[in-house]
Amino acid sequence: MASRPGTRVFWPLLLVVLLADCTTKSVAVEALSPPGEPHSVVGDVFRLTLVFNDRGAMGLPVGDGGRRALGVIGLLISGGLFFWYRRAGRGDRWIAVTSALLIAGAVGNAWQRIWSERGVVDFIDIGLGAHRFWTFNVADVALTAAAGMLFWIIARDPAAPESS
Repeated sequence: MASRPGTRVFWPLLLVVLLADCTTKSVAVEALSPPGEPHSVVGDVFRLTLVFNDRGAMGLPVGDGGRRALGVIGLLISGGLFFWYRRAGRGDRWIAVTSALLIAGAVGNAWQRIWSERGVVDFIDIGLGAHRFWTFNVADVALTAAAGMLFWIIARDPAAPESS
């Protein structure tokens, strides 16, 4: 039985990104404590600052119990994305890459939303002076890259209906 061409991309990428996310979060908690104290990497532009996001994406408020609900929703969406990957054409490696990144990113943050009392570990801090981007993690990078790739996949799909 021949394996899907995307399988050689999907599983290794999903596992590498998920393990990188979990490992860097663990190292960040150990090496960057106490939370909120910036550690300069490249001047004031790129710093490592440990924060625990007990809210939604980009710090959006989610209300009581909302963080755990977002975690469960993330896991359910990951399951749906896995089925999307499985239904994709055998030769579509871009769907394999995109779905692996989406699933790894979603699972990487979802498990912490569900089980960590402190919230999701974020530590990558980019900006200039007081003008900072949201602090983020490896899972967020994977999700952002995959969102761009998903946009590209949809835009290049010749079967997509044209807008008039």
